[in-house]
Amino acid sequence: MSLAPIERLRAIMAQLRDPERGCPWDVKQDFASVAPYTIEEAYEVADAIDRGDRADLCEELGDLLLQVVFHARMAEEEGSFTFDDVAAGICDKMVRRHPHVFADAKVRDAAEQTRLWEAHKRAEKEASGAVPDTSALAGVAAGLPEWMRALKLQKRAASVGFEWPVIAPVLDKLHEEVEEVRAEWMAGSDPARMLDEVGDVLFVAVNIARHARVDPSAALRHANAKFERRFRAMEHAASERGTTLSALDLAAQSQMWLDAKMDEPGR
Repeated sequence: MSLAPIERLRAIMAQLRDPERGCPWDVKQDFASVAPYTIEEAYEVADAIDRGDRADLCEELGDLLLQVVFHARMAEEEGSFTFDDVAAGICDKMVRRHPHVFADAKVRDAAEQTRLWEAHKRAEKEASGAVPDTSALAGVAAGLPEWMRALKLQKRAASVGFEWPVIAPVLDKLHEEVEEVRAEWMAGSDPARMLDEVGDVLFVAVNIARHARVDPSAALRHANAKFERRFRAMEHAASERGTTLSALDLAAQSQMWLDAKMDEPGR
């Protein structure tokens, strides 16, 4: 009898990790070395969703699932936990944190559910015996991508009222921080000071996205895709003229950028 797909995947990973007959690359990996691939695969899932490519999304979700199986296999080898423990743990958590679905609790809307979710998380930490962190910022993982950590920190601060209620002062703050970058640059651009000031600009930019109800990651992916599309159009235009971008001065390149922008649909 053939194995169910998830069991076949687990068997494949076990074989890849076999010290004697497995793949040398897979055998030498550890949690830390695999972690960057896990993050990369999550972003590739998001990219497939952005592009509306369902076939690619199916493949990328498989790649992401492989990462879960990979970590679980390494943990099983060292006796920490198994894939079944991972699956059972998330099943229990979902049921526990959704009493309005799996029990008789009631919630008014998604906002209330979000608040209850955070309350459940705090209660679980207290029940585990961990030293309680009473800060509103408790539990925001340091290992998150920094834009995501900024967003979560801002949301936590906002939950206790520490935020501007409208976007106008946030936009003013962005102008203020940009001017501080300009002043620092004009003063000699000390690296440590410049890092601090540029960080402030990026933090405020995330805050603007939050107020505008825009996912900063999706916005940046959109901007990256737009830049790449227009830049490639510039390269193509230069090639048609029998030259390269590097052979043109900035003024000519800037005009080609404007041309590429104007040639886009909807302009």
